[in-house]
Amino acid sequence: MKATVFLGAGRITSALVAGLRLASYDRPIILYDHHPEKLRALRKLHGVATERNLQHAIGHAKILIIAVRPASVATLLQEISPPKRPLFAVSLAAGVPLSRLRKQLGPRVRWARAMPSPVCRTRQGLTALAFDRGFPRSARVEIGDLFTRVGQVLEISENKFDAFTTAFSPSHGYHALAALADAAQQMGLPRKIALSASAHALCDAIVAWREGKVSLAALLHEAATPGGTAAAVMNSMDKASYGSIVRRGLAAGIARARRNAKLG
Repeated sequence: MKATVFLGAGRITSALVAGLRLASYDRPIILYDHHPEKLRALRKLHGVATERNLQHAIGHAKILIIAVRPASVATLLQEISPPKRPLFAVSLAAGVPLSRLRKQLGPRVRWARAMPSPVCRTRQGLTALAFDRGFPRSARVEIGDLFTRVGQVLEISENKFDAFTTAFSPSHGYHALAALADAAQQMGLPRKIALSASAHALCDAIVAWREGKVSLAALLHEAATPGGTAAAVMNSMDKASYGSIVRRGLAAGIARARRNAKLG
């Protein structure tokens, strides 16, 4: 059986492999990386096969996943000889468009883009997929199944990818948790209690919204009683341009993705 081959053994590969192992994914997994210490660590952690020879790794692949930094994509692809058989390649590089990828590796390679969340290591991830023109339906299903093993999958148009990438990152949750817990601690709560209270405010509330049938607007109205403390907090944050700060953050992420497109 041909394998799912990851080129790059960094953080997102580690998270995906962990989730796939948890899901009992039955296709062989092979990892390639320039750094042998990364391969040793993931082989020990997940029991996957590793390969130090790039062309040998590609020779085993049915699905090839490009999991390197955007600035490294062009260099990596230049090291690969165009395959003599059909191959399906999925790039995880933020900002590097299909139009640039399809110029690489010859006509036998069909390209897709995927943007998976690191939360996929627990099978609670979210992945956006975009497929290049002419991508076979059967291969779309197989790649969709791979990412469905580690969470929800959304197929979106490629021109929405940069906005999705900036909005869906779990860094928003971790950043908000750290900021809220730090503020609560400064108000006098012990660190452990501050983290528990802040995690409830963010995580449990969002789970309640996702699993329930009440609209977000209705839940906001319910939680923030007029004249109450929650309403005072939200009003103060809105006056301090909370929404504007979030929009500026997303705009910075999109700008970074567009610079990545030029690097890749």
